[in-house]
Amino acid sequence: MPSSEELRDLLDPDSTVLLTVECQRGVVGPGAALPQLAAAARELGALAQVARLVGAAHRSGVQVVHAVAERRPDGRGANRNARLFRAAERLPVQQLTGTDATRVAPPIEVAGQDLVVRRLHGLSPIQGTGLDALLRNLGCRTLVVTGVSANVAIPNAVFDAVNRGYTAVVPSDAIAGVPADYTPAMIRHTLALVATVVTTDEVLAAFRRPDVRPA
Repeated sequence: MPSSEELRDLLDPDSTVLLTVECQRGVVGPGAALPQLAAAARELGALAQVARLVGAAHRSGVQVVHAVAERRPDGRGANRNARLFRAAERLPVQQLTGTDATRVAPPIEVAGQDLVVRRLHGLSPIQGTGLDALLRNLGCRTLVVTGVSANVAIPNAVFDAVNRGYTAVVPSDAIAGVPADYTPAMIRHTLALVATVVTTDEVLAAFRRPDVRPA
């Protein structure tokens, strides 16, 4: 566990990007496609913690990127090479481009300076989406990964970030998966091996510049 000074250096606003993963209405909002995942994200507080992190990032000048998963109505370009993709095609709520399901879910606020990266294929918000190029152009060295799910997209994002040379930071209380007890196991046995695992409060303290009053 890094010291507060080390974490402040690691989370320098000039070289840090906060990534929210699939925090969209059709995934974690009311009436979401996966109600168990939505319930875990909301009832265990992960979505609220993401919202706190986004708000603090806006105040401290940390770039925020929202990664959204969507599909065309005709399904062109979408994967069908895994059971997960085929099951998603049969869900009652579809993440269709341009619909409410692909909008970032409350209580997360999207500011004008935020970037939204959308993907039509795959499991990762980084691989094949153009996000890597955006991060490099932004001068990113540290990527804070939040959102859902701890089962698939979050570990994908962390691994992809590390493979590309970024330092990954995971606020353990700002990610969610199903079942609920799977998330801490994933963090402890997998993500902690490759990422810096912290809490939302620790990230907020690091984001807070001396001239910025606490919220």
